[in-house]
Amino acid sequence: MATKLNRSAFEHAKQLVRDGKYITDERDAWSEHQPSAADENAYLDKHGYEEYGKWYLGVDDDQNAETKSHYKFPYGDFVKVHRCGVISAESRAGQNDYDDIENAALKLRELIDKQ
Repeated sequence: MATKLNRSAFEHAKQLVRDGKYITDERDAWSEHQPSAADENAYLDKHGYEEYGKWYLGVDDDQNAETKSHYKFPYGDFVKVHRCGVISAESRAGQNDYDDIENAALKLRELIDKQ
């Protein structure tokens, strides 16, 4: 699997945090806060894959860019960055040896914690 850091999503997430568009929720809240499949589909219908991809820290180049399976490691709800989503991405990336994604999520979490 050729999963790597989605640099445009990382930059998007950092800008959202700088703009105050983040939620400092607890680690375990992601299961409740992550977008549902219906939320994902509605966002895709309205904004397309380019905007959709900005909400995922990873991309899988083995998958077609015009599919949801191309995008990995969500960090927000299509409105705000969720600290719990960033922590989840950081943890899962570390478990799967995606060092670039893990490091980006760590930096993003640190940015949130500084605010």
